[in-house]
Amino acid sequence: MTARKSPDTILLIEDTPSLQMIYKAALNRAGFTVETCGTAAEGTAAFQRLKSSIVLLDLMLPDRAGLDVMHDLLVAEPHTCVIVITANGSINKAVEMMRAGAHEFLVKPFDDQRLIAAVENARKALRHRPPAQHAPRGEAPAPQVLPPFIGHSEPMLAVYDKIRSVARSMATVFITGESGTGKELCAEAVHQASARATGPFVALNCGAIPVDLLESEVFGHLRGSFTGAISDKMGAAAAADGGTLFLDEICEMDLNLQTKLLRFLQTSTITPVGATRPRKVNVRIICATNRDPAEEVRLGRFREDLYYRLHVVPIHLPPLRERGDDVNEIAEALITQMGREENHDFQGLAPRVRDLFRTLPWPGNVRQLINVLRNVVVLNDGPQVTPEMLPPDLLATRAAPAPSTGERTGLSLGDLAGRTLAQIERIVIEDALARHGDSVPKAARELDVSASTLYRKREAWAKADEG
Repeated sequence: MTARKSPDTILLIEDTPSLQMIYKAALNRAGFTVETCGTAAEGTAAFQRLKSSIVLLDLMLPDRAGLDVMHDLLVAEPHTCVIVITANGSINKAVEMMRAGAHEFLVKPFDDQRLIAAVENARKALRHRPPAQHAPRGEAPAPQVLPPFIGHSEPMLAVYDKIRSVARSMATVFITGESGTGKELCAEAVHQASARATGPFVALNCGAIPVDLLESEVFGHLRGSFTGAISDKMGAAAAADGGTLFLDEICEMDLNLQTKLLRFLQTSTITPVGATRPRKVNVRIICATNRDPAEEVRLGRFREDLYYRLHVVPIHLPPLRERGDDVNEIAEALITQMGREENHDFQGLAPRVRDLFRTLPWPGNVRQLINVLRNVVVLNDGPQVTPEMLPPDLLATRAAPAPSTGERTGLSLGDLAGRTLAQIERIVIEDALARHGDSVPKAARELDVSASTLYRKREAWAKADEG
């Protein structure tokens, strides 16, 4: 009788014999046990026998579509890590498989290191996977909030489920949502729920860095590689090795740098500015934008091939106005915390304030709510937040709809008379920011300047105000 193989045996389903030999030899040298199959039928039968926890699955098989094969494997063993192997022309199909539950995908041709790294990542994910939680018999499991998020609304419960689902894979996550909805918080939640939680989480705001410095910030540079490079610098990609790199405002990235980012995603290598030899890094990419990425592709401002590489698992964060009573749940938690920080005794919201918060449009979302509550706590003693304590401009937003892009507010030439040019510039910029819910990218587009310009000016104003 043949001895049953361990579930640690890797199953390789690949219809090209020469590639079977190459992949198996590379994995054997790395210490893995591999069994190979050339068709979907053979692979399915081998999987039923081996119960392999890791499967390398070619997308194009002679007798059946790879997506259908993967579906059957995951139905039989939901915790299986399926690594999809695809050619360049089938990346869209590979992305579809990632959304359907694949752990990662490899684009041919890839080297031995990339193959072994993908298998090691899958093994690590399997080791760190939390045990399944079972509700008592006859009871449906209670909806679970995902810390550090607050809120039990249906849209957010769907977000939590998606974060938990995608965290176990290496899939690239693309987060969208209005400014202030918590995109970085979402990225951190994915990182903390993944097998990379013990590794670094590095966040980089692509819109806050001047275009000529962004490549250095992402990939690093060597001393003397350009004027001002007085020492070697480790870029964000190298700093995130073994962990997660979060690229916020990805649609603000220069087109030339988008090309280098695409190569980084394809090869898992970085070349610092001024260096001649690339370096391997093991990084998971999460990116975010408050724009419509598909529209940016249509307008030629974002590479289509990079979009498909990054837009594997989309997560959309709903605006605060669509989250029902979450606004009050968040406010109750924040007001107590802020009260302790300021030594003021705040214990919650008055009923009229709760009703008001439910009806406000919150163009700045959670970020705006935080600013409003901070204003209340600093200027008042408590114990409850009442309507009289709220900033007057907040109450005004209930009576009048938020102005559309380009619509002027109460700012007039009379307001600018007698002021310096620098003062006028600050007034105009702050007015644009206020009308766009403190969204720097939106204000920058209206004013026809780069987002990094507005970030630098705000930083300079903050330092001047402190001085």
